[in-house]
Order: sequence, then C-alpha cells, then structure tokens
Amino acid sequence: MEGSYFCLLLGALCVLRGRKSPLTSKLHRGYTVFESNRQNGITCGLVALLVVVGLCFGGLGGAIAGGAVAYNIASAKAPAPIQLQATPSVTELRLETSSAVVEAVARVRPAVVTIINTQRAQQILTFWGVQTIQPKSSGSGVIISPQGYIVTNNHVVENWQTLQVVYADGSKAEAQLVGADLFADTAVIKVGGSLPAVAEFGDSTVLKPGETVIAIGSALGDFKNTVTVGMVSTLERSLDTGNGYSLEGLIQTDAAINHGNSGGPLVNSLGQVVGINTAIVRSDQSSGDVAEGLGFAIPSAVVSDISAQLIQKGYVDRPDLGIRYVAITPEIAGANGLPIEWGVYIQSVTPGSAAEQGGLQRGDIITAIGDDVISADMSYINALNRHLVNQKVTISYWRSGRALTTEVTLGSSRR
Repeated sequence: MEGSYFCLLLGALCVLRGRKSPLTSKLHRGYTVFESNRQNGITCGLVALLVVVGLCFGGLGGAIAGGAVAYNIASAKAPAPIQLQATPSVTELRLETSSAVVEAVARVRPAVVTIINTQRAQQILTFWGVQTIQPKSSGSGVIISPQGYIVTNNHVVENWQTLQVVYADGSKAEAQLVGADLFADTAVIKVGGSLPAVAEFGDSTVLKPGETVIAIGSALGDFKNTVTVGMVSTLERSLDTGNGYSLEGLIQTDAAINHGNSGGPLVNSLGQVVGINTAIVRSDQSSGDVAEGLGFAIPSAVVSDISAQLIQKGYVDRPDLGIRYVAITPEIAGANGLPIEWGVYIQSVTPGSAAEQGGLQRGDIITAIGDDVISADMSYINALNRHLVNQKVTISYWRSGRALTTEVTLGSSRR
C-alpha cells in the first residue's frame, strides 16, 4: 500500500515537471479527455486527479505522523510507580437517626427495671381437693426520681403481697407500693439503696404521628431490657378495658410491645420518657381478625401528674357523684322499654353526696355530665373523670319520661 502511494506521488511530480513516462502519458491523456469534454461539464478527470493527489499527500502525512508518534513513544520516559499507603485511611460514617436511637437507649435503659409481683395466696378447687397457690406475675417499670420512686402500671402490681425489682445488671431490691390509680392504669412503687440511673420525663403533648419512639421492657418477663423501635401511629386513642370505662388519650405505636413490657417506658429520640406502655391489641374479638403493631402507652403528661399525686398523697383525687348505678345500653333499653339508649340507671344515692344535694333519686337515668354525653364512646366514668373535684356541673337525666337537669358540686373519691 505504501509503495502504491509512492508511485502515485512520483507520477504526479513527473507531470508537474514535464517529464515523459508511461504514467505521465496516461495522465496527459486524462487531461486531454477532460479538455475535450469540458464543454459538457464533465469533471470526472479532475476529481480523479484530486483524489490521487489527496491520497498521495494523505499517505505521506500519515507516514510522517506515524513516525512522530513512534518517536515520541520510543523517547518517552517510563511512568513513575504508584506509591500505595501502607495503611489506607478509613472514613467512619454514622447515620444520625441510628445514632440518636442508640444514644437514647443508652440513656434510659439502665433506669428500666423488671418488677416481680408475688400475689396474695389463692385457694382453688382441683381434682385432689382445695389447694393453695401463690401466683406470680411480672412487668416493667422505670425509675423516675433519685429518691427511688418507680412508675409502672396498676395492673402490674394488682393483688400484690410482695414486690421485687430486678435492675438491668441483675441485682435485686425489695419494693413497696406507694399508690395506684385504676383509671389511668398507673402505679408508683419505691425502693431503697443506690440506683443505677434515673429517667427523665419528656413532653408528650408535642408528639406527632410518624415520630420515632422506642419501647423498652422485660418482654415475656424473661428478656430484660428488650428494645424495640417504631413510630407514633396516632394520638388520643381510647381503649375499652371491659370494666365499664376506657383508657383515654393513649399514644398508639407500632413499636413491638409484648407481655412483660407493661409499665416500661416509651422513649423519644432525645432519651426522654414520653409514655408508659400499657396494652397491646392482637385481635378483634367480634370479627376474629388478627393484627400486629397495635401497642398503646399512657402519655407522660398524664403519668407525671398522676405519679406526683401518688407520691404526695398516696392516692388520686377523682370526682364523685355518690351513686350506685347500672349502665344502660341499647339492648337493655329496648328490653325494658326505656326512652333512651345510653346512660346509667341510679340504684341508690349515698346520703350527703353530691347526687343527693342535687335532688337525684333512685330510678333516675343520667344521660350527660356537663357537655359529655354518655354514649358507646363515652362511659359514665370517663364523663365523670373529665371534670374536677369541687367543680359545679350540670347533670342531665330522665325521670318518669321527662328530660330534666340539675346542678351539683362534685365530691371526691379515692378510687
């Protein structure tokens, strides 16, 4: 190929210099044809000539460029070897969310305890006769003061005879009940001696759905200080206890809560206690549906107030009307031909009580306390507990088929 380029170049040079050769004769004939046909616009010969010249110069240029590249490659110095560090540097990456959770757990976990409740002896009838048993149950709690006060659930310490606290490091201490409140499912117990840590209450009123929360407690009573993480699912939930009242204003969370977690703290990302875990719902008894991730906690705003009263007085002041009653439902109302579907039927009135002073009588049916109307979602107890001791309220009731009202000043009851 390179020889052909050289011959073409040589022929072109001969033409330019007027030398005769077979090649120049051919070029001359091509030029003659070009001249004879120029009138018809045929320029093929010129194009061919230009192509030949272009190829010659292109080949020559390529050879020169190729030689230059080869020369540069031959004369270039070998590259210096790459120096590798003996120990490569490592950048530690940490996710802020994970770090916050780890720090929050480290802050609160030492203050979480297991509570063992040895209950009063019970007699049961068996195949072998009457036997005496002393059941035990366990739950969780969290230390809330340097004086040794521990907050937990009321149902964790119910029917107690002796209470024992197990710390995170496995050490144990005897505890005494300070006080308990049934309607907030909150109790306070007390231990002596040195404490591993004290937890801090946070503000549950600023919680928002989607916020990260951490549940800590003794799952199943055996797995001390189990940590689960979830979020606030929603706020202001009500949960029917099946005992004529509902737990109100609860925090719903999908953080895994198991038996034994009751009384343990629900913690925010700052390491503050924003709730006390109280219940889980795994199925709907009416439909049989099974659910997961339905846990509930008493807000810290409620727990801090109730625990302060229990520590100060040993009980919680609850408003009282002074009646014995039977709850009325649509089924009971329909069976007895009553004019209302929801309310409470007064069975008896306590002498000197708020009800007696307000003129209420046996047989009256209370339908509302203040603006809180008794319904499927509002029990009598919950309507009553929304008011304060010594507060004046209007009681709405039915008597002999007539809707009436009366004003009373609520009394106090240590319930």
